[in-house]
Amino acid sequence: MQRFLARRFLLSIVTLFVVSIVIFAMSRAAGDPRHIFLDDLSTQEDWDRLTVSLGLDKPYYQQYGIFLVGALQGDFGKSIKERRPVMELIWERAPATIQLGVAAFAFSIILGLPLGVLSAVRRGSPMDMTGKVIALVGQSAPNFWLGIMLMFFFAVKLNVLPPYGRQEAVSLILPAITLGWYYVAANMRLIRSAMLDALDSEYVKLARAKGVSPTSVIWKHALRNALIPALTFAGVTLGALVTGSLVVETVFAWPGLGQLAILALFSSDYPLLQGVVMVFTMLYVLAALMVDVLYAYIDPRIRFA
Repeated sequence: MQRFLARRFLLSIVTLFVVSIVIFAMSRAAGDPRHIFLDDLSTQEDWDRLTVSLGLDKPYYQQYGIFLVGALQGDFGKSIKERRPVMELIWERAPATIQLGVAAFAFSIILGLPLGVLSAVRRGSPMDMTGKVIALVGQSAPNFWLGIMLMFFFAVKLNVLPPYGRQEAVSLILPAITLGWYYVAANMRLIRSAMLDALDSEYVKLARAKGVSPTSVIWKHALRNALIPALTFAGVTLGALVTGSLVVETVFAWPGLGQLAILALFSSDYPLLQGVVMVFTMLYVLAALMVDVLYAYIDPRIRFA
C-alpha cells in the first residue's frame, strides 16, 4: 500500500514539473507584454527599463528557475497588468470557480445517477431510449452552444433567470447546468453499463432467488457494486469541472479563474497566466491523486498494480 501511494505521489510531482515547463514555454509564446505598455513614441530607454523590471533581460533558463522557485513557495510573482500579486488575484477569483464546479458536479450526480439506474433497469423501454438521447445530446453539444441556448430561452424569452454575472444565488443555475450537462451524460452511460453488468451477476440472481425485493436488489445490491467505477470517474470529474470552466465562465461572464486566464492571455500577462494554469493543474492532479488513494482502499487489488 505504501509503495503504491509513493508511486502515485511521485508521478503527481513529475506531472506538475512537466506541466510547469510547458506552461512557461507557452506563456512566453503568447506574446510580448512590452508591446502592450509601450507604443511607437516610447524610447529605447523606456523599452530597456521595462525589460529589466519584467525580468526579460535574463536568459530563459534563469527566468524559469525564478518561476519554479517562486511557485514552490506559493509565489507566482506580480501581475503585469494589475500590478498586484498573482496569488492575491487567484484567491479573489477561486471561490467563484469552486462554487461553479461543485454545483455542476452535484447536478451531474443528482441527474446522471438515477437516469443511469433507471435506464439499466428498464432496458429497451422508452425510458432507456430517452436516456440514450440525453447521453447523445449531452456528449455532442458544445458547452458554448448549450450555454447560449439556455441563456436565450430562460433569460431572454422566459426572463426567469439572470443571463450572466454572479449577483445572486439563481445566477448559478444556468452556468452550472451548462458545465455539468456533459458529465450528466457521461455518468448516465457509465452507471447504466455498470448496472447492466451487476444485474446479470450471480449474486444478484441469488438475491432474487432468495426473494429479496426488487427495490433492494437494485438500490442495495447491484448499485453498490456498480458505483466502484463511477467513483473513480466522479473524482476525476470534480477536478475537470473545477479546472474546465473557462468557456462557461466566458459565456456567462462568471468572475472565476477561467475568465481570469482569458484576460491574462489577451493582455500577455504571463505571470498571471502561469499562476492560474498551475493552480488549475494542481487542483486536477490533487483530485486524481485522491481518487487513486480512495480506490486503493475500496479495491485491495489496486494496491498491487
